Amino acid sequence: MEFIQDLMNYGFLQKALFTSIMVGILCGVIGCFIILRGMALMGDAISHAVLPGVAISFMLGINYFYGAVVMGLLTAIGIGYISQNSRVKSDSSIGIVFSAFFALGVLLITKASTAIDLTQILFGNVLSVRTSDMWLTLIIGAIVLLIVILFYKEFLITTFDPTMAQAYGLPVRFIHYVIMILLTLVTVASLQTVGVILVVAMLITPASTAYLLTNRLSTMIFLSAFFGALSAVIGLYFSSEYNLSSGAVIVLATTSIFILAFIFSPKQGILWRMIREKKNKASI
Repeated sequence: MEFIQDLMNYGFLQKALFTSIMVGILCGVIGCFIILRGMALMGDAISHAVLPGVAISFMLGINYFYGAVVMGLLTAIGIGYISQNSRVKSDSSIGIVFSAFFALGVLLITKASTAIDLTQILFGNVLSVRTSDMWLTLIIGAIVLLIVILFYKEFLITTFDPTMAQAYGLPVRFIHYVIMILLTLVTVASLQTVGVILVVAMLITPASTAYLLTNRLSTMIFLSAFFGALSAVIGLYFSSEYNLSSGAVIVLATTSIFILAFIFSPKQGILWRMIREKKNKASI
């Protein structure tokens, strides 16, 4: 009740709530395509590789969004170029590029340590979100959701059967890079809320939770977005009430929801699976 009262009185808490919900929804939607395409490591790579872009933006005195997006796109392009033009496999190229970019980011932040709060970048602080950050998240969210709605069928077929999509004449590689761009935008939008290190959890965990509950992509997207938003609200409540790191609490909230689904999911949950196995043994 006290949290609701604070929410009505304090503008910074309202901005934090709106931004965290938007981030939860965006990560939930894009996360579905990421895990179904087996690209969880790519999400981790881009989330870490934007660090030098953030550092350069702070050093130049511009919004971190621009530097982070450029570095994210360079990471996606670099990983694709290495894996397609050498014997190095995709997972190895991801490791090479993102570790190099992340190391560069650490060096740049060390040089600009007086201007940058490293802890806030790495782990996020949604309670300090600015109005410009809130509007930036809203704009990114509108763009991402609009693209997903308009090209849902193309994303669907290239996700589940890229060979058939290519036979239909769909530009499979171009669609892949479009999803990489969306992933980069969502990652940048999430920096203020959960930070560089924890954003991959918001991309993967809500979508994985929804994956345990349904076999339909459309339902999975709605459930994933709901779980992401719910985790953001729960995390914001506990972080504001007990003065905890917002990013860490949001991630723990979404992990708790995943554990519940992992245990109690009607079809995939381990509890019902054990009950079914016992019934089968008894009938035999």
